[in-house]
Amino acid sequence: MMKIAVTHENGQVFPHFGHCKEFKVYETDGQHIIASHIAPVHSQGHGALAGFLKSMHIDTLICGSLGGSAKQTLGAVDITVYPGISGPADSAVYALLTGQLLYSQNVQSCHHEYQNKGSRKKEKTNCNTAKTAYRNGQAFH
Repeated sequence: MMKIAVTHENGQVFPHFGHCKEFKVYETDGQHIIASHIAPVHSQGHGALAGFLKSMHIDTLICGSLGGSAKQTLGAVDITVYPGISGPADSAVYALLTGQLLYSQNVQSCHHEYQNKGSRKKEKTNCNTAKTAYRNGQAFH
């Protein structure tokens, strides 16, 4: 049995792993979804989230973006990561199970602070960069 977690919000893959407030968890037989449920998260940060996923016996994560240290932390607890995903969570899991999931191992999460012109308030913005896409573990352009 494979347990897959997807960063989740309103049926969609949530774009940033470290700020995820819930996961949709799927139990599969490797080819079909057997059951799914929403697992709310009560802490943030990649270390806490990796421990949370491991405590639920998750072995696969589908997500939007995440940083390099998050990838290392998840790898250290033997969770396979499929980053660079957007769109409906259910569709991403079906694509993974059928070998059609398009993902990028090179997705980077970055945070930039910038000064709003005419304002003293600093705001944060996120950006994701993907360099190589993969299907069935094979790179393509």
